[in-house]
Amino acid sequence: MITGGSRGLGRRIAEALGREGCAISICARDEEDEGRQVEAEINEQGGECLFLRLDVTSEANWQDVVAATVERFGKLDILVNNAGIYRTETVEETSEELWDLVMDINGKGVFLGTKAAIPEMRKAGGGSIINISSVAGLVGSEMSAAYGSSKGAVRIFTKATAIQYAGDKIRANSIHPGIIETPMTAHMLADAEQYQYRLGRTPIGRIGRPEDVAFGALYLASDESSFVTGSELVIDGGRTAM
Repeated sequence: MITGGSRGLGRRIAEALGREGCAISICARDEEDEGRQVEAEINEQGGECLFLRLDVTSEANWQDVVAATVERFGKLDILVNNAGIYRTETVEETSEELWDLVMDINGKGVFLGTKAAIPEMRKAGGGSIINISSVAGLVGSEMSAAYGSSKGAVRIFTKATAIQYAGDKIRANSIHPGIIETPMTAHMLADAEQYQYRLGRTPIGRIGRPEDVAFGALYLASDESSFVTGSELVIDGGRTAM
């Protein structure tokens, strides 16, 4: 089950898991046309994919989509909490309403999804929860207050989940991408000055691609990472190593 699965990172993660034989439900709130397109493409390529509409801030909606996923595929043992929004306001520029919006989607959404998935993963004999955080959840940012705070919350929530449910063979890990070319960052990277600034802060010498993150998610979803839980997988081209 992948939230924000209709485009960007979520879409590439869905495609990567689909190629490896996973049955997938992709969830999105507004991008139904794009979600249906991804659903059709994966199914046409011999995979199994179901699109479901989901508001990640609604506990009732989460219960419904988890139930629909289990009804269709028989179980749920992988959850990718990918849905999120990016904002660049400083502390003083951030209104209370904006703070709550970012925290609700980026933080509360991960909590509610995890809470809804755990009972089904327990029934399945275990599972892997993959939370998409950010390098902004590891280090401070001159450009953002609410976004980095929400991603830092995801980082620690992931570790709490890993410790609390290891006995149920449920693993939880976070992925921390650097700057990646996606619809969410398109407006920023379209600015030549911003593009060069971001590129200059990436030692490997290029902007990240969604596939870079998808391969990391594939590893954490697989049995090859069966001894990995509570960890942070940083995929940032070396940015936070400086």
